[in-house]
Amino acid sequence: MSKALKIAFLIHAAVGCLLGIPLFLLPGRLLEWVGWKPIDPIISRLLGAALLALAWSSFRGSRATEKSQLVILQEMEAVFTVLGCIALLRHLLFAPYPAMVWIVFAIMLIFAVTWIVFLLRQWRQQVPPS
Repeated sequence: MSKALKIAFLIHAAVGCLLGIPLFLLPGRLLEWVGWKPIDPIISRLLGAALLALAWSSFRGSRATEKSQLVILQEMEAVFTVLGCIALLRHLLFAPYPAMVWIVFAIMLIFAVTWIVFLLRQWRQQVPPS
């Protein structure tokens, strides 16, 4: 595994924990603080749980030794972040949301591009030159 991929996994794990823990434990307080209303505590806690699960898988990815494990984790991370970007952008383009939502979108977009770049590199290495 490249050092850059390991660092990407660790950064993703840290961001997942930083956002996941407060969403899981105190969704109302966190989302009110950033100006995101109305708040659905059930969905917010589920999102916190999902972010914590992704953080755990990213941590495990940073310690993985087999390429097959890495590819599965990278694909899952890429799918989640791309779909998350699409979902957020659909709302951001048609309704006014606080700046924090745009920041979350930007973070997800950065991770989506990161995972896609690493996947393309890995796929390129697997294809024998013709």
